[in-house]
Amino acid sequence: MSTLNNRQVRLAQRPEGAATRDNWQFTDEPVGEPAEGGVLVQTLSLSLDPAMRGWMNEGKSYIAPVEIGAVMRAGGVGRVAASRNPAFAVGDTVYGTLGVQQYALIPQEEIQRNGLVKIDLRAGTIGQWLNVLGMPGMTGYFGLMDVGQPKPGETVVVSGAAGAVGQTVGQLAKIKGCRVVGIAGGAAKCDWVVKELGFDACIDYKAGPSAVREGLKAHCPKGVDIYFDNVGGDILDTVLAKLARGARIIICGAISQYNNTTPVQGPKNYLSLLVNRARMQGIVVFDYADRYGEAVAELSGYLKDGRMKSREDVVEGLDTFPEALGRLFTGQNFGKLVLKVAD
Repeated sequence: MSTLNNRQVRLAQRPEGAATRDNWQFTDEPVGEPAEGGVLVQTLSLSLDPAMRGWMNEGKSYIAPVEIGAVMRAGGVGRVAASRNPAFAVGDTVYGTLGVQQYALIPQEEIQRNGLVKIDLRAGTIGQWLNVLGMPGMTGYFGLMDVGQPKPGETVVVSGAAGAVGQTVGQLAKIKGCRVVGIAGGAAKCDWVVKELGFDACIDYKAGPSAVREGLKAHCPKGVDIYFDNVGGDILDTVLAKLARGARIIICGAISQYNNTTPVQGPKNYLSLLVNRARMQGIVVFDYADRYGEAVAELSGYLKDGRMKSREDVVEGLDTFPEALGRLFTGQNFGKLVLKVAD
């Protein structure tokens, strides 16, 4: 293994505003051998997620920030290249926190913390294991089912509808018998959400300053029962003004705020929660780690029988990571953003 090179992307400095290539350092080092109980994994594809921007910031959060000089945190799918652990054999396909690097050397004591598990490619493709069957799908599933608690006939609105979490939430809500309205940026994404994923309607927030308000008025005449929020900011405020009595709001992310150099904008219309006896609750997917299996079993069944689709936007090459990550915050990605590292 010492003859192999491990290309790595490390956090060089914490960004102010949007991250650029200057925030990263590319390093090379020999690939190490696993110690007793450890595993060496060759990275095949990595999941690029909005949460990564938050992991780059210093300060208390639901997970420790990436340290300066450390390999950037990222979930991914890989293949076991060497193993001294009886639970993993050479050639096994695995999912876990591999980091933005070509090879991940994972000691025995970090296997559970890194969430390293064997996966079955008969249940889904590598892209699907990073999308519907991966962290975005788990987030959407438990956020909707456990926090949102959908009932047939209710109206569900999801922002970032064409993104990784949004596409799972909307399709799952339809399967559960709900009326689903998406919010996405651009006519192409809105058309795809309705025509391919089966949403009842989709609002193009780029169509004008009043597009979301007018769209909710047209498509949610009885109000919003469940709002799955991936964007925060003005869109969250607009939806809060349209809640039905007893509504549930799932706070998954606030991508509109992540690159702010000023304090994050909180909701101005929060008193709508009082008026409508509604509740707002956050979702952190890692809290459900011991239940991922039940979600994977259900969602993989929907993929197999055609009730659920999975779209990935694949960018190739580890060296493209800085620009690829930036696509999330400009809306350039169409579907789940995946960085392909190796075949």
